[in-house]
Amino acid sequence: MQFGQFKRRDFITLLGGAAVAWPLSSFAQTPPRRPLVALLIAGSKAEGQRYNAFRLGMQELNYLEGRDYTVEERYADGVMARMEVLAKELVQLKPDVIITTNTTATLATRHETAIIPIVCTTCTDPVGIGLALSEARPGTNVTGMLTRVDGMTGKQLELARDVVHGLTKIGLVINPSNQSNAVQQQEAAAAAVKLGVTLVPVPVSLPTDLHVAFQTLSRESVKMVLVLQDAMFLAERKRIALFAAAAKLPTLFSFRENVEDGGLMSYGIDLRENYRRTAVYVDKILKGEKPADLPIEFPTRLVLVINLQTATAIGLTVPQSILLRADEVIE
Repeated sequence: MQFGQFKRRDFITLLGGAAVAWPLSSFAQTPPRRPLVALLIAGSKAEGQRYNAFRLGMQELNYLEGRDYTVEERYADGVMARMEVLAKELVQLKPDVIITTNTTATLATRHETAIIPIVCTTCTDPVGIGLALSEARPGTNVTGMLTRVDGMTGKQLELARDVVHGLTKIGLVINPSNQSNAVQQQEAAAAAVKLGVTLVPVPVSLPTDLHVAFQTLSRESVKMVLVLQDAMFLAERKRIALFAAAAKLPTLFSFRENVEDGGLMSYGIDLRENYRRTAVYVDKILKGEKPADLPIEFPTRLVLVINLQTATAIGLTVPQSILLRADEVIE
């Protein structure tokens, strides 16, 4: 009897110990994985202000980084040749969505995956280069926002003609490795014929080519320089402003950031607004919608910004009619 009683007590003790242990080992749950958002950024980390607009957009939709999602970033620092390696790194992380900041980054990412959703913040001609079947219904894993609208480059040339009296020759700074620059150049060429002006294109493949490019344009006696949309030209905006000032050449860009750092004028989209709007796409994708069904957005507003300090420095008087049309004048 004593032996039986001992075994019974022993069993009850073991049972009680197991009851305490079971919830810890059998019922404990691993916290759910936070969605991973990857960013493939054509520019540099130092230009983070624009990219912070994405985080602001997420906050407006009640997402807090670290609580509701995590971010993994890669920066190309304006060197487009790095895109393929960086895209491969991000795809291997298996993120829930990848944000790309220009067409080159999007092409590199699309080459690595046809499954992971891709949101391009600034795409140029996504249908023409095969990233989407149509803007209304992309039909692929790529969606996002356009960085320009048809006719925008032509409008930039019209502005150049209106700002510089008697303009007959315009310099065109091009990055030949950027596929979207080819689209912009074609449009510029068509507009130049209509306006009766001559284009002088100069290729710039590396930042070290910029100095020679502006020396060439100065020798060609151009009276205005249109710098096409490109991440490298955006990253090198301060050096471009210095070279243009040294040559006394007025410059025209698509992005206001170039003008804030010494360019003469810009006419184009607001990059920060595009990054903020990216959050809307990410929200929809995280909730189960497919990029194939999310229409690619057209810019709803183009902004004209003029730097009067730069105009004074190069001895240019900007017509009052242009100043009145400007959305912002930097004095």
